[in-house]
Amino acid sequence: MINPVTIEEFLQKAEKLPVLDARAPKEYEAGHILQAQSFPIFTDEERAKVGTSYKQQGHDPAVLLGLDLFGPKMSEFVKSATNIAPDKEVLLHCWRGGMRSGAMAWLLSFAGFKVHLLQGGYKAYRHFIQEQFTKPWPIVVLSGFTGSGKTDILPYLQKLGQQTIDLEGLANHKGSAFGSIGMPAQPTTEQFENLLGSALLKLNPEQSVWFEDEGETIGRVKMPHEFFTYMQQRPTIVIDVPKKLRVQKLAHEYCRTDKTVLEAAIVKIKKRLGGLATQEALDAIATGDMEKMVEIALSYYDKAYHYQLKPKQQVHMLPLQTIDPEENAQQLIAFAKTNNLI
Repeated sequence: MINPVTIEEFLQKAEKLPVLDARAPKEYEAGHILQAQSFPIFTDEERAKVGTSYKQQGHDPAVLLGLDLFGPKMSEFVKSATNIAPDKEVLLHCWRGGMRSGAMAWLLSFAGFKVHLLQGGYKAYRHFIQEQFTKPWPIVVLSGFTGSGKTDILPYLQKLGQQTIDLEGLANHKGSAFGSIGMPAQPTTEQFENLLGSALLKLNPEQSVWFEDEGETIGRVKMPHEFFTYMQQRPTIVIDVPKKLRVQKLAHEYCRTDKTVLEAAIVKIKKRLGGLATQEALDAIATGDMEKMVEIALSYYDKAYHYQLKPKQQVHMLPLQTIDPEENAQQLIAFAKTNNLI
């Protein structure tokens, strides 16, 4: 049985049923529905051959070539799908809900599966995700100098009943030349959008949601432009933590990092620091003087922070005297309520 479903129905069912992505592996790697597992009808090479045949010879020869490639693998597809979904009920999609998912849906249905086929395919999912970035979310932006502990505060805000989304966690990057240290590989920008859009879908749109302040790019991934512009217009609370505490916090974190990794991070900002400061920072790393290295790096990042604040339209300063994330989360909420920001 083949049951065509909308993207809303598809995502609702995806909470319980396996999702099969019939696109080629490279397409899946570029971006995919979060719950989906790769179940390609063609390899990357086979997809390229069918595409070339379509361009050079037309529709019918391309279809015949696709069937030639699909036929010998049908038995294995059914066996694999049965392992994934012993109850024989799956969700399925390809790029646009066309021939690939249609062929796979026919095969699995013939083998006794109930197949929920996504209308419009992955393309419909992408449109749905991007729609989330145009909505008027009640965002509050948490800002502050590098080393203020903004990321550490987010989980405590959540414990206190606030909605939060950790952009750096989604991007697998801390947003600076040092941002990749200790982090997994970054997703593609497309997959980052999928992660962000999916996180937004889980929120109550009537309740405030806290985001850490970020630039339009986080490492190699880029924020959706419209969403980033909207964040610039939302209330921003700047936590002002004494520099001494910020230096101590960062030095403690980086003292466990391999020196060659730190050296590479300093070299990345050499043009901003200048030759002399860069050499002083490298010497500090060599001698294990992490506080000196951090102080030098912050001379650049603190200037960059002032530049990042300029486009914002609603800025509220909150001086804090501790780096303790739980205490600071409590003060943030009290401050936000007093100023009618949440």
